[in-house]
Amino acid sequence: MTRTFDQRHIRRAFSRSAGSYDAAAALQHEVEKRLLESLDYLGERVPQVLLDVGSGPAHAAAAMRKRWPRAQVIALDLALPMLRQAKKQAGWWKPFARVCADARALPLAEASADVLFTNLCLQWVEDLPAVFAGFRRVLKPGGLLLCSTFGPETLHELRESFAQADAVPHVSPFAPIAQFGDALMMSGFRDPVLDRDRFTLTYDDLPALMRELRAMGATNALHNRRHTLTGRARFAAATAAYETFRGADGRLPSTWEVIYAHAWAPPPGAPIRGQGEEIAAVPLSSIPIRRRAE
Repeated sequence: MTRTFDQRHIRRAFSRSAGSYDAAAALQHEVEKRLLESLDYLGERVPQVLLDVGSGPAHAAAAMRKRWPRAQVIALDLALPMLRQAKKQAGWWKPFARVCADARALPLAEASADVLFTNLCLQWVEDLPAVFAGFRRVLKPGGLLLCSTFGPETLHELRESFAQADAVPHVSPFAPIAQFGDALMMSGFRDPVLDRDRFTLTYDDLPALMRELRAMGATNALHNRRHTLTGRARFAAATAAYETFRGADGRLPSTWEVIYAHAWAPPPGAPIRGQGEEIAAVPLSSIPIRRRAE
């Protein structure tokens, strides 16, 4: 399989941004808050083990620990400096475990978690069905998966502007909602439901947007990215192209499409990706897809 992302670059970028992430990640925190509301799907069920994958500074892990103080909560992230920030969230009175690991190879026992929560992490993954199969492996039968990712409308203004200035891509590709739902089915999850939000953030100029992306660790991690500086001429051309998007309010917009999903791990013995043709027998049109009110 052709690799889309440079995982070492991703680890370095988020490690460097650990100290600045919280201040820059207002959108990520809002999406996290909305995803946490989906824990209500558990009803009266009290989970014993909850896993926060791609936890960053682990606000979600802290919220789950507060909601279920007797549960074991694990914050897992690729970047060790992020987990050091997470220690501040853990506190001394209701601590949670912190594990430095890759979402693509979870170091947890099979059927060990009641809930797997992952907020805006999966956009850095090439093979969604494989990662979902790993998620399914660690979830108990009937366990709840809650996840979010960015959709293809995300940063389309930035993508189009740099495309006019440089033949090398500057913005990652993002999986559409249909591909996201299909990946859940391929890995054997049951009863997936998908939602979609569209946010618009505004900036004074292009450098302000780029500074915020760097502060969040959201830099260009594509394998085929330009490995030298963009250059003044290319950046000036991208800046001029971005100016065509400036709104009547005098601000430059950036679009962020967010896809949310929840699904349930199947009973024991159900086939995983590639182990049974019946997985693909459910048409994508049968997955409920909702557009949240803006």
